[in-house]
Amino acid sequence: MPIAVSLCSVVHYTEHHLDDTIARLLEHSAGFPTPGTRVLVKPNLVGPYNTGLSCTHPAIVRSVCRILLDCGARIEVGDSPAFGSAKVIARLCGLSKALADLPVKLVNFSSGEKRPLTLGGHVTIAKPALETDVVVNVPKVKAHTQMFLTLAVKNLFGCVVGFRKALAHQTLGDEDNRFESMLVDVMLALPRTVNLIDGIQAMHVTGPAKGVAYSLGLLAASADAVAMDTALYKILGAHPNHVPIWQECRARGFAGAIPDDLVYPMSSPVDFDASGFRLPEKTTPVAFAPARFLIGRIKSLYFKWR
Repeated sequence: MPIAVSLCSVVHYTEHHLDDTIARLLEHSAGFPTPGTRVLVKPNLVGPYNTGLSCTHPAIVRSVCRILLDCGARIEVGDSPAFGSAKVIARLCGLSKALADLPVKLVNFSSGEKRPLTLGGHVTIAKPALETDVVVNVPKVKAHTQMFLTLAVKNLFGCVVGFRKALAHQTLGDEDNRFESMLVDVMLALPRTVNLIDGIQAMHVTGPAKGVAYSLGLLAASADAVAMDTALYKILGAHPNHVPIWQECRARGFAGAIPDDLVYPMSSPVDFDASGFRLPEKTTPVAFAPARFLIGRIKSLYFKWR
């Protein structure tokens, strides 16, 4: 059965225009929640560096929240940044200010529940992500030096509680496909997800925090995170052999991982010119070197209490 991915050309983060466009994208991809639905809005709040580009734009998150509130949803906004807490990074990137007049709750992911992994072991997923009715996943289109690209599936890794993300890098990163398998397991452990990706100003060359701005001029939405990613892979000129998450999804037989299984009710991938988008020339190991791991932990504690 074909899987819908809605694409739309948007070049500015203008609130009124965003509200109308995002409402159409959500309507085409997943419909709207009923009154009283518990929704976790999950942006990318990667860390305190280059926040104007590395994090999901506050105007996108605000528009998503406004639309969901109009439907009567009860909203929390949360993430597990690489460094610090969601509340700290939200303040640094301007998200706290953007949401200040809305009745939404910004939450840190501090406690969770263990879920088994396909290849053995377990992962601890944040309770707000498991106990909600719907996760509205709002990633940023970015290059990533470890995963090649970080899009919808990778953004859900932020539902893993705090320091356990770094531990997952260390314990799973050097063992074949265990890390990308874990990312897919996290996606499958969550409640229903709706995915809306911020690709108006993307990040290319490197990432996920210190890359270069690229004006892609795109917003996209889908009820299927894998399909969403596959559509973006096609637009950005990626190949399955280069993208570990895409390889894993294809190995598991997900329909959304096959470009021919996608349909586009709005714009088509050919409507977007990403010929100047530069993917990472080489990837770095998923597992951090011991010194980097220790420094990262110190930075995380520092930014958590700023």
